[in-house]
Amino acid sequence: MPTLTEKIFNEKLNEAVVHETLRWFLTSRRQGTHSAKTRSEVSGGGIKPWKQKGTGRARAGSIRSPLWRKGGVIFPPKPREHAYNLPKKVRKLALRVALSDFNRENRINMVDKFSVSQPKTKEGVKFLKATGASGRILVVLGAPATEFERSARNIAGVKIVLSKDLNIFDLLKSDWVLMEKSAVAQLEERIS
Repeated sequence: MPTLTEKIFNEKLNEAVVHETLRWFLTSRRQGTHSAKTRSEVSGGGIKPWKQKGTGRARAGSIRSPLWRKGGVIFPPKPREHAYNLPKKVRKLALRVALSDFNRENRINMVDKFSVSQPKTKEGVKFLKATGASGRILVVLGAPATEFERSARNIAGVKIVLSKDLNIFDLLKSDWVLMEKSAVAQLEERIS
C-alpha cells in the first residue's frame, strides 16, 4: 500500500477554516430564486374599499395591504445571488485539514487502482469490503473508471468523485475515504 504524503495529509486541525469553507460551499449552491410580491405587485387594490369616515370601520386605502388576506408581503424575499468569494488558499487549506483528520483517525485508504472483474454491484461490494471501509464511503478517482463506477454506483452510502471535483462537503459527509494512487498525485498538485 502506498504511503500518504506529508504535504496534504499532515495539516493541523483548524475548525474555523473548515466551517467557513463549508458555509461558502453550501451558500454557493443556493439558487436564490425565492420571490414574493409587495403590495404594489399584487394585482387589484386600485380603489379605496370604503370611504374614510362615517362607516364605523377602520380606515383602509387598499384591499392589498399586507394586513389583509391576499395582500402583499412586507419586505418579501426577492431573487438574488447568495454566493460570495472565499480565497483559494483558505479553500485549499480546508481540504488539507479535512484529509489530515481522516489520516489521523485512520479512516483513509490508498488503492493502487479501482478495478473489478465485471461491472456488477456484487463485485463492487466485494471490492469495497476487501478495503475494510464501511458506512458512507467517498471514492476518489484519478481518472474515470467506467467499470468500477458501474459496479459501485448502486451501493448505498458510496459516492464516487474525481480528484478535481473533491470538495469539503463530500469529505465531511463521509465516514471513509478511498483514494487512488494517481488521485493523490493530482491532489498534491491542486491543494498543496
